[in-house]
Amino acid sequence: MHILVTGAAGFIGQIVTKELLKDESHKLILADITEPQVPRGSKYPQRAKTVKADLVKSSDSIIPGDLDVAILLHGVMSSAAEADFELGYHVNVDATRSILLNLAKKCPGVRVIYASSEAVYGTPVPKHNVTEADIPTPEMSYGCQKLICETLINDFTRRGMINGFSLRFPTISVRPGKPSPAVSAFLSGIIREPLNGQVCTVPLKDRAWRHWMCSPKTLVYNILVAIQLPRDALAPHRRAINVPGFAVTVQDMLDALEEVGGKDKLAFVKEEEVLELQSLLYSWADNFDNSLGISLGMKQDTSFLQSVRDYMETMNEASEN
Repeated sequence: MHILVTGAAGFIGQIVTKELLKDESHKLILADITEPQVPRGSKYPQRAKTVKADLVKSSDSIIPGDLDVAILLHGVMSSAAEADFELGYHVNVDATRSILLNLAKKCPGVRVIYASSEAVYGTPVPKHNVTEADIPTPEMSYGCQKLICETLINDFTRRGMINGFSLRFPTISVRPGKPSPAVSAFLSGIIREPLNGQVCTVPLKDRAWRHWMCSPKTLVYNILVAIQLPRDALAPHRRAINVPGFAVTVQDMLDALEEVGGKDKLAFVKEEEVLELQSLLYSWADNFDNSLGISLGMKQDTSFLQSVRDYMETMNEASEN
């Protein structure tokens, strides 16, 4: 397959790319605002071409006429989109609309996988068993921008211009690298920073507070499932899927940190309430109905401890390459 990956320099872009490059039959175009790298350790790195591109201004130039799949992972994350209103809409909405228009023009009917987010949900929302039938009511600009793009995906697909699916990602943990500008960044930092001998501040003191998460490995698996879904897997005007996740409490995360890193690592976790974040943190739904995604062949994690062990394995592999 000929596949375009936008946001290819980002963490998810890199792990998706590395998985796709295990198959020599794939040919990839990796695009981002800064020129992405082909992931280290890729099996067939020669099958990837990297491109530095502003998707608003030049998306037409990076799209070949024989493209089979576009995986749209570009974006400004939650707190950054909230802090800079114009930047958030430029990157998250304008760039997506530009690339969808050019995909429809150059590759009618192309498969499009759009990276949406559970941030499309806000209050009022059920705290348990949230389904795709629940009305999205985002409370941040980031969630609004994702919902706008989901609507574009629906309309373009309904009209036969593309064959799109919007995947509402759970929070991905554990992410390697530096902390991201997302409000939820501490959900990786609570493991990553202490294991590196650094302090992570958790912005609440409620260890029973829980969040809906997914490991990077499982997310990649589910994205690859979406690439292969039949066109009629969903109605043409309702293309959103809540990607399966599972609920993890702060205490679960601390227990996993102690199990993998030792009790001494707990001293690097500081629990300090950030008052301006409390209403947002408690507005997030913490339990979703995974049945649609699983019926389509996706899978879910069941153990945060395993997610941490996967992270350690990834870090060990990276140090060997």
